[in-house]
Amino acid sequence: MKKKATLKEIANELGVSISTVSKALKGSTEISEETTEKITAFAKLLHYRPNNIALSLKNRRTKTIGVIIPEIVHHFFSEVIQGIETFANEKGYNVLIALSNESFDKEVFNIDTLASGSIDGFILSVSKGTLKNQDFHHLYETINQGMPIVLFDRQIPEISCDKVIVDDFQGSRRAVEALIGAGCKHIALITTEDYVDVGFKRTQGYLDAHTRQGIAQNPDLILRVNDQFFSEDALVPLQSRIKEMFLLHPEIDGIFGVNEVYALSGMKVAQRMGYKIPDDLQVVGFTDGVLSKHAYPSLTSVKQHGQNIGREAVQMLIRRLESESDGPFETKVLQTELVQRESTRFEN
Repeated sequence: MKKKATLKEIANELGVSISTVSKALKGSTEISEETTEKITAFAKLLHYRPNNIALSLKNRRTKTIGVIIPEIVHHFFSEVIQGIETFANEKGYNVLIALSNESFDKEVFNIDTLASGSIDGFILSVSKGTLKNQDFHHLYETINQGMPIVLFDRQIPEISCDKVIVDDFQGSRRAVEALIGAGCKHIALITTEDYVDVGFKRTQGYLDAHTRQGIAQNPDLILRVNDQFFSEDALVPLQSRIKEMFLLHPEIDGIFGVNEVYALSGMKVAQRMGYKIPDDLQVVGFTDGVLSKHAYPSLTSVKQHGQNIGREAVQMLIRRLESESDGPFETKVLQTELVQRESTRFEN
C-alpha cells in the first residue's frame, strides 16, 4: 500500500515550513496566493488528505494519550512522564511520547502525526520556538476539531483548555527571600528571555523578593540566556558570560538560577574562580533534579513535584475524554517546595 503523504514531506519538497504548508492548505490569508497555489497543487499531486480528527473521535477511541515535551535532558520532564504513565496505565490508557526539541516546526509535525487517529488527546508542554513565534494555530485547530489538550508547565493564556502549572512566581520569591535571609545582599539571577513564561514569572519572583526586603535591584546582576535547548555547545558561552559577570561584579554573594542547569553552571564557574560554596557564595536553582542531588556541593532547589503535575494532567484529560458534557476549563496551580542542601546556609 502506498505510504500516505505528510505535511513534512510537502514542506521539505517545497522548501517551506510545516506551518506554512498547514496554513496554506487551510486557506489562511497569512500565506501569499502564489505560495498557496503552489502548495495546494503539490499536495494534490501527492494525493495528500488532511487528518479528520473530529470524525476519528466520533467513531472510536484508541485509549491512547499523546504526550509532547520540549526536551529530554531535564529531570523534571522525565518525572512528569512517569506521573502521566503511572496514572494512565491504572486507568487502562497507553501513552505515546514525542519530543519537540524546543522546535515549533517539530511540535506542529508531532501534533499532526499523532492526531491522525493514533491518540484520543494530548498532554503538552509547548516548545520555546512556539512561545517565541507566538504562533498557536496548531493548538487552536486541534482543539477546534474536537481533540482535547492539557497544557502543563508553560502557560499560554490565549489557549482555552485545561492546564496544570506550578506557582513559579511564589516559588522563586520564597527562594530568593531565603537567600536574603541567609545574609546575601548581591544576588545574581541567571534566567531566560522573557518570552519563556516560566522564566519570566521566576524573574518577577526574584524582583519581588528584593522589593519586599527593601533591597535595591541591580539590573547588571540579571543574566538572560537565549538558548533553544541545552547542549554541551550551549554551556560554553553560558559559562563565559557568567564568568564575565563575576569579574565585573565581585560583590556577588548569591546566585538564583531559574533552572537546574543555569544554577549549576553558575556554581561551577564560581568554584573555578576560587569561590567557596556556601561560605563565599550561596546558590539556589529551580527544578530539583538528579544533578542537584549529586552535585558537589549538593544544590538547594525549588522542587516542582513533576510526578504530581503528570498525574493531575492525565486526570484532567481522562475526565475530559470520558465526560459526556463539556464543562468549564480548569487551571490547576500546584505549590513548590524549597529543598535545602549544601549550597546554602539557611537556618532551619
